[in-house]
Amino acid sequence: MLEESFDRIYTKFKLHFYQAVFSRFQGREASLTSVETFCMEIIRALNEPTINEFASFVNISSPNAAYKVNSLIRKGYLEKVQSPNDRREYHLRPTQKFHDYYNLSSAYVQEVMERVRERFSPSEVALMGQVLEIVGKELMPEVDLKQ
Repeated sequence: MLEESFDRIYTKFKLHFYQAVFSRFQGREASLTSVETFCMEIIRALNEPTINEFASFVNISSPNAAYKVNSLIRKGYLEKVQSPNDRREYHLRPTQKFHDYYNLSSAYVQEVMERVRERFSPSEVALMGQVLEIVGKELMPEVDLKQ
């Protein structure tokens, strides 16, 4: 039951995002391929990784990662920002153009969370927050995100 409920929620969030992405294709607004969309979601989640960190995470070669990154830079979804600590190092930062694109998904998350706050008591919402925090930090060690 728990697994089915979680899978249903996760699937609904994914499908909502895909609906929004495909509706952009209808209006010819989207310029990201599906692989580029996945790359951007990963880069966003990794919180300004270097090209090597991105390549390592997705298990591809650095030249392959650099090719994908350069394409995303040309399309205006990504920028390289020089590290203030090590001037030889550059970090990948999503641009406002990507954030506008990504808001297709995050706006829906906000909408659903507002519905949760309306439906459940403050103590139930707090408990849900605690449970999700523990799941994200302690029970999913295979994916380490720097925060």
